[in-house]
Amino acid sequence: MSDDRAVREEDAFDVAAVDAWLRGTPGGASLPDGPPHVRQFAGGASNLTYLLRYDDRDLILRRPPAGTKASSAHDMAREHRIQLALKPVFPYVPEMVALCTDHAVLGSDFYLMERVPGVIPRRSMPPEVGTDPARMAAIGERFVDLLVELHGIDPAAAGLGDLGRGSGYVARQIAGWSERYTRAKTWNVPSFRAVMRWLDERQPADVRTCVIHNDFRLDNLVLDAAEPTRVRAVLDWELATLGDPLMDLGASLSYWIEPGDGRGAQWFRRQPSHLPGMPTRRQIVERYCAATGLDPGDWPFYEVYGMFRLAGIAQQIYYRYARGQTTNPAFKRFWLAAHVLERGCRRAMRAAG
Repeated sequence: MSDDRAVREEDAFDVAAVDAWLRGTPGGASLPDGPPHVRQFAGGASNLTYLLRYDDRDLILRRPPAGTKASSAHDMAREHRIQLALKPVFPYVPEMVALCTDHAVLGSDFYLMERVPGVIPRRSMPPEVGTDPARMAAIGERFVDLLVELHGIDPAAAGLGDLGRGSGYVARQIAGWSERYTRAKTWNVPSFRAVMRWLDERQPADVRTCVIHNDFRLDNLVLDAAEPTRVRAVLDWELATLGDPLMDLGASLSYWIEPGDGRGAQWFRRQPSHLPGMPTRRQIVERYCAATGLDPGDWPFYEVYGMFRLAGIAQQIYYRYARGQTTNPAFKRFWLAAHVLERGCRRAMRAAG
């Protein structure tokens, strides 16, 4: 995790207040003297993530962004709880250190966890990993198998039986993302009305209910630098819930850009899924379904859903930028993502007939 940088001015926080609070918790009782050196991670476009470097210990702090947010988004207490519960049954979850719900400290909930050493595949594969096609194939296969492993967890046994809202997940997602996109729409993006209507008319019943990550991407994995096919951690559990596994797979593959995808998709690519040796989206679906025994059924539905949902996520972020709630220049052109993804949805809809 070497993509840390100086903290952006608008994302700065009271380090002394956090340090003082942390030292009063069991997780921070053994910290060395002196405040931490703080850096900010560049990756991610939702919650803010920081490195707190003490003399002999590195911690990660997660907190929400400033500005107007969706009512169910950026719930730090929920994200902390999910990881705490999953750790015993899914060892790829980082070790939690402390959760703060006292807004007098930072103005919002936040939590800290242990830093997991390793490298993260961002837009380019880290040099420690290289681009050997055989290794890329192995990493791609591990990516799929890890999602299968997550979906195989018994929610009740993990203490997460109450995490979701029961059956009807597919219908709730289509209605929810349609509402969220419409609410965040700006003058310079497509309406997605035809896509929303198509999804509403074709939605299948839930195939089953399981723990889903909801943002499962290569750039949310921490790989072992010396043994890159070994995953040391899965990050960013903000959107995890109980839901339909094929919806989770569709959401995941909306980020999976292949060499043959258009220039617009390549421009927004955030992970090295385009490298020779990496599996195609079709190969990922086939491997996943072979391992789980699930029938992909009307796969175009899940494909279109994934792209529409991603358009909604990008547009919510751009809406914050357009309203002046963040000045992060990385978000300036996020409105273009809606155009790229709307074209992708229409192509998939035409192919489905």
